[in-house]
Amino acid sequence: VQLVESGGGLVQAGGSLRLSCAASGMPFSILPMAWYRAAPGKQRELVASISSGGGSTNYADSVKGRFTVSRDNGKKTMSLQMNSLRPEDTAVYYCFVPGLRTWGQGTQVTVSS
Repeated sequence: VQLVESGGGLVQAGGSLRLSCAASGMPFSILPMAWYRAAPGKQRELVASISSGGGSTNYADSVKGRFTVSRDNGKKTMSLQMNSLRPEDTAVYYCFVPGLRTWGQGTQVTVSS
């Protein structure tokens, strides 16, 4: 099983980024997935989750209305569209499969004020 995140980078406050998570070696279409993030000095926190079919999503209160999680089961990818980014969104973002307890390596997102 492998999860590979991409799309992180440096952006100014108010900007946007789109993260992607490419999965392999797993039955992607039947597994719920999630995005977590870990800010410096803070515990890893759930950002968003999505059901196996993509029809159900959940978001942390801090990102509701700004972030959108989606998935493409045909391409075995999950995405996180992040708009109206704030400095407090700065963190390493991780892709996670709860059913397999598997994490990606993370991608750094830095939002400058």
